[in-house]
Amino acid sequence: MKTIVICSGGLDSVTLAYRINNEHELMGLLSFDYGQRHKKEIDSAALCAAQLGVRHQIIDIQHIGQSLTGSALTDDLDVPDGHYEEDTMRVTVVPNRNAIMLAIAFGIASANGAEAVAAAVHGGDHFIYPDCRPDFINAFQKMQDHALDGYAQIELMAPYVHQSKADIVTDGAKYSVPFETTWSCYKGGEQHCGRCGTCVERREAFDIAGVEDPTIYADPNFWRQATGGKT
Repeated sequence: MKTIVICSGGLDSVTLAYRINNEHELMGLLSFDYGQRHKKEIDSAALCAAQLGVRHQIIDIQHIGQSLTGSALTDDLDVPDGHYEEDTMRVTVVPNRNAIMLAIAFGIASANGAEAVAAAVHGGDHFIYPDCRPDFINAFQKMQDHALDGYAQIELMAPYVHQSKADIVTDGAKYSVPFETTWSCYKGGEQHCGRCGTCVERREAFDIAGVEDPTIYADPNFWRQATGGKT
């Protein structure tokens, strides 16, 4: 299927891009600038597109992002340290972000003859992010079926929606994803901080998957404390 991948440049979406490139016809990568606190992920997405030899398109929705206030990813708020299961991580929610991005992506897909839009939402995000849950994915597909009725039929691919971050790492190893070129950290420093929710989840996922993590963390051991010895 001719597929456009929504790619932030993080581990999940880059792995998805490599998977789609192997299993379908990858038409290109779509990234969004919504006024996030740093652009390192977008740089990683651009590198991924170059590695795969496909187009990389960046959609500027900063003016929309300015209205989605209250998130540590868009406002001048401290990014909390710790595991995603902690209540403090709710400050990283950007309201309706995936719904907005997917709606734009489906419009672009339909205008360019794509047959699918792929997104890397995964099971580990369900607890904190409502727009990463299976019910949302199913409802969005139904809505788009009505929105494009008689004009286009586009499938929403979310192959990781019932899988964990560790499953994504396993998939990435299968497709020889250059993990070291992906960026996850919310803080956007010179290195991954090793302490924010996405860094902790990333390091934990590699450990569970039994795959060597090439990422350089400023604090490489904090994840063990944050996960409470669950791994």
